[in-house]
Amino acid sequence: MQLELKRFNIPPGNKIFLRAINWTEFEQILEELGEHRSARIAYDNHVLEIMTPLPEHESNKEIIGDLIKALLEELDVEFYALGSTTFKNQLMEQGIEPDSCFYIENEAKVRGKDRLDLTIDPPPDLAIEIDVTSRTHPEIYASLGVPELWRFELGKLQINLLENNHYREVDFSPNFPNLPLKKVIPQYLKQVKTEGRNKTMKAFRNWAKHL
Repeated sequence: MQLELKRFNIPPGNKIFLRAINWTEFEQILEELGEHRSARIAYDNHVLEIMTPLPEHESNKEIIGDLIKALLEELDVEFYALGSTTFKNQLMEQGIEPDSCFYIENEAKVRGKDRLDLTIDPPPDLAIEIDVTSRTHPEIYASLGVPELWRFELGKLQINLLENNHYREVDFSPNFPNLPLKKVIPQYLKQVKTEGRNKTMKAFRNWAKHL
């Protein structure tokens, strides 16, 4: 299948849908798109969605990811951050690329692995979606068995836990018990825009140190 996807021009914040795409074609498209790209994909029921994020989306993704890494470091919790890695399961014919994701509880099970196969390896413990363009696909994450999904939308953080194959919104993350992250993460994300990244990260680490 030769789609010559590089000839497609997808403006930031927009998406295209390719229908009747089988698994082999999906794999070929991923290879053609390459790993070093800004576009994100979602694949379900033989429909492939390709979305190009807005600059705001990328900025929020990086800062939230940095905050989570800093928090895990200050809590002295081992983790494996994989950014927007493609997670896919051929048996389910589904695939997704979170904006950020973390192995925390299952970090030791994937430590040192360069390639992950969700038919063998566990899914990430935490996936994060920056929902600037209403892209989130909770049903795909649920099918892949991702236990915790965060959505950041309109300045608010939503924490969702997987229960009976569906996500339920909760106030606290089990990966960060009793921490008011729904309030704290948006607060420091907003602070970056007024005080700068370095000053904000130092303030955040100081907050984490005194937990």
